[in-house]
Amino acid sequence: MIQGVIFDFDGLILDTETPEFESFQALFRRYGCELTLDVWGACIGTGPEAFDPYVHLEELYASPYDKEEARAWRRRYYDERLASAVLRPGVLEYLQSAHEHGLRVGLASSSHRPWVTGHLAAHGILDAFEVIRTAEDVAQVKPDPALYLLALEGLGLPPEAAVAFEDSPNGALAAKRAGMFCVTVPNETTGSLVFGEHDLRIGSMADMPLMEVIARLEAQAGQGGRTRIG
Repeated sequence: MIQGVIFDFDGLILDTETPEFESFQALFRRYGCELTLDVWGACIGTGPEAFDPYVHLEELYASPYDKEEARAWRRRYYDERLASAVLRPGVLEYLQSAHEHGLRVGLASSSHRPWVTGHLAAHGILDAFEVIRTAEDVAQVKPDPALYLLALEGLGLPPEAAVAFEDSPNGALAAKRAGMFCVTVPNETTGSLVFGEHDLRIGSMADMPLMEVIARLEAQAGQGGRTRIG
């Protein structure tokens, strides 16, 4: 029986990932280069050590460039677009439903704590999470399962009693490695990426109520259903 839900943050609760990808695409085009999603997609949902876009740009540009100026330009571009970002559809309803039905609620993010809690507070939902685990809490971020295992420990739940909501392949892999149910909710950027194992995919949290999602997962588990790949 599912007793808890653990949410990712970037790209799932707030789509910070689409403006970030777009900001780097714009930067690359300033130098006559192209950043493709198949290259960028490998780093979504994990830590910054997975891919350095500034090094990749230098490789494509085949010449040194002013990285500090490039970083500042890219950051301004990103901040301007992120300023208008809103919570993804269905997020508030899922949090409300989870609390109404007595589910434990946690968050596991590969990003740093000030970034995560700052945005949660700005959108008025910081107090909705009993447990928040971020990059500072683990040696390895997603796709390593450590973040989810720590969040489960904080909620006092075994993996089979919780479902993770993820928007990226790296995040989904971390959840499945932790032994959890996993529902993927891709955003505009991650929608075309190839996902590994997961239990259910929905286009938006507004498409299906939380308790219907949980009922489907429990029914699938009861029937010995296999996780999906795609």
